[in-house]
Order: sequence, then C-alpha cells, then structure tokens
Amino acid sequence: MPCSFSFGTNMEGIAFKPIGVIHSPFREREGTPIQPAGARGIEGTVELLPEYAAGCKDLDGFSHIVLLYHFHRSKGFSLELTPFLDDTPRGVFATRAPARPNPIGISVVRLVGVEGSTLHIQDLDILDGTPLLDIKPYVPEIGPDDEVRFGWLEGKTQRMGTAKADERFR
Repeated sequence: MPCSFSFGTNMEGIAFKPIGVIHSPFREREGTPIQPAGARGIEGTVELLPEYAAGCKDLDGFSHIVLLYHFHRSKGFSLELTPFLDDTPRGVFATRAPARPNPIGISVVRLVGVEGSTLHIQDLDILDGTPLLDIKPYVPEIGPDDEVRFGWLEGKTQRMGTAKADERFR
C-alpha cells in the first residue's frame, strides 16, 4: 500500500545552523575510530558559539553527553552500502555509516569538564572541525529497558574497539 503524508511545510526548507565546532586529533577519515567504543581516552573539545554558552548551565553534572553533528565531509550516499564491520551490503538505515541521505552523526562521549563555552570531552570518534548541531545529556534509563537486538551486528560489536575508518565512504 502506498504511503502518503504531509509535513505541512516545504520539505526542502529544513535547515540547521551549527551551534559550535568539535575539535579532535583526527584530521582524516581513514584511521579514525568508527565508534566511541574504539576511541577510549581520545580527548578533544567542543567549542560552542558564544551565544550558546548559557545553554551549558548544569551540564557539568552529567558524566556523558550525546553529540549530534553534521558529517560535513560526506558527499553523496547509497541506500545500500558495506559498513565497516561487515563484508555484506546493508541498507543504509541499518548502519551507522556517515554516507547518509541526511549526513547527521551521533556519538555518546565522556564529559570531562565545562569552561564557559568550551566542553572538554573524551572517547571521541569525530573528525576535527565537525559542525555541532546539538548536545543532549546521556541518561541510560531513558533508553529501552527490555530486550535489545543488534540485527546484523550481533557478534560483531566487540570489533568496534579496534575497527578504524577506511576509504569506503569518501
């Protein structure tokens, strides 16, 4: 059965304005950890634009934060691709690959400290200069508390700690 829906606005008019920039030691995609689990101890900073500094109030009480960001170096996408942890082509929405219709990334990182509009973070798997779209506190109890399935990643997640990005999503 065909699906029809209306957003009530022009779908092409959706736009995001970066609220800051993420700084990390990773200048190139190749060799960058593919998930925070593979970036334990890697330090970096988030520099918020000054007009967003007040939004950091009370953030220092959280040990981890969720960063939403723009994969600014991703060009194009495919609805089927071969993810880093597999040799089988998968649907893009069943992966966390950076080549997406809307190149939005998400990472849970450790919050080490807050100094004005600068956040000091660890476990960073993001390229230097990445535009930051939003920050949310990480609260595990908000997530599902029942059985969680890992789909095709079942039995492969232990490799996230050592897997690095390669040239496949240029």
